[in-house]
Amino acid sequence: MSTTSQRPRRSAASEHGTTATIAPAALPRVEDPAKIAPKDARALGALFFEQLQVLEEGTHEYQYARNTLIEMNLSLVHFAAKRFRNRGSGEMEDIIQVGTIGLIKAIDRFELSREVEFTSFAIPYIVGEIKRFFRDSTWAVHVPRRLQELRVTLAKTREALAGRLDRDPTVAELAGHLNLSEEEVIEGLIAANGYTAGSLDLPIGVEQSSAETVTYGDIKGDLDPAMELVEDLHALAPLLERLDDRDREIVAMRFGQELTQAEIGERLGISQMHVSRLLSRLLAKLRKEMLTQN
Repeated sequence: MSTTSQRPRRSAASEHGTTATIAPAALPRVEDPAKIAPKDARALGALFFEQLQVLEEGTHEYQYARNTLIEMNLSLVHFAAKRFRNRGSGEMEDIIQVGTIGLIKAIDRFELSREVEFTSFAIPYIVGEIKRFFRDSTWAVHVPRRLQELRVTLAKTREALAGRLDRDPTVAELAGHLNLSEEEVIEGLIAANGYTAGSLDLPIGVEQSSAETVTYGDIKGDLDPAMELVEDLHALAPLLERLDDRDREIVAMRFGQELTQAEIGERLGISQMHVSRLLSRLLAKLRKEMLTQN
């Protein structure tokens, strides 16, 4: 990043060993945020978070402050991702990407008034996003969370009982060991089939070398990419109807009219920070209610 044309002044960043000059909005211009040591990033981050709360969303300085905070704290993503390096195969790049999404969410929701270190605040967001990635993306089909967890329990129990019995346990034995009904065990075993999927190019029948070979893909319908969106909107509509008039208006202005938080604040006569808090509360409420429906 290039420095500004103003005469440089000593800043919080220079006191911690980074090369920076004061920009018009009192934000230091950091040449390479990723190279700032974690200790220095904490001190410099406080300044950027303070300015982020007063800068107008969508402005160049706001984006600079937000992007610098992301780059300065990417080490947190790599630290958290190490816990999952043995999960799956060749997925570390994907883990870093989803962990970065968690970091961005933490930055957007962090407030200095919380009187907590940003590191302590961000790690749960990063780890949560990575766990959600493994929970959702590693299943070939959508399976309720309860059955996903039951699959893991059944797999561990089958392995333990097989070693003890020297054979595969029956459904009745699994049910008795886990204090579940046989119907619940069967449901979990069936759901486990959704964890992996076969290829649609697999031929049907025995004459697989024939020019007229039919594959599973030939007889299966295509998945409409917009179907999930339709389902989400269908589930969201009644939840929006239950909001009061002002909350519904805020959601409509932000996501329907695509107004910035500052523009919404001007229309409602409230501060941008107040709008930000209202949106965070509304989205968390709607997200929770939609997950409850699934």
